Amino acid sequence: MTNPSVPSQADDVKTSQSVVRFPLWVSIVVILGALLTITGAVISKVDSTLLTNGSPMTEAVRVYADYLFARNLALAVMLLLLLAVKARRMLAGFMVLIALIQLIDVGDDLARGAFLLVPGLLVFAIVFLIGAWRLFGQAVWHVNA
Repeated sequence: MTNPSVPSQADDVKTSQSVVRFPLWVSIVVILGALLTITGAVISKVDSTLLTNGSPMTEAVRVYADYLFARNLALAVMLLLLLAVKARRMLAGFMVLIALIQLIDVGDDLARGAFLLVPGLLVFAIVFLIGAWRLFGQAVWHVNA
């Protein structure tokens, strides 16, 4: 006999499937963020002089541009992969990582006086943090491992 007050395994499966569904806006934000990150990777590989504000390219800048290409491409691919496999907590963690990178970029841009980039980077970071918060189901700083 089954006790109606005790949830069955079928109920657990239904609940876990409904939990996996991501909010549409979070999926859109992740895709747009991945596209922006891929764009940065392509720019660093194809025309690195855009990173130097027209200054001549040195070998050091070329090495940095190649590093930026590899880093951005890896981050973008992982964002899209984690979204595709619906790895909710891993995706949220990656979103926090990318938001942290953007916030560090904001600090660097402020220190260099490149104020033009700051608002866009801040919006990107804040939206990613809100998306991660939504995926975690609680504030990012209160997440249990």
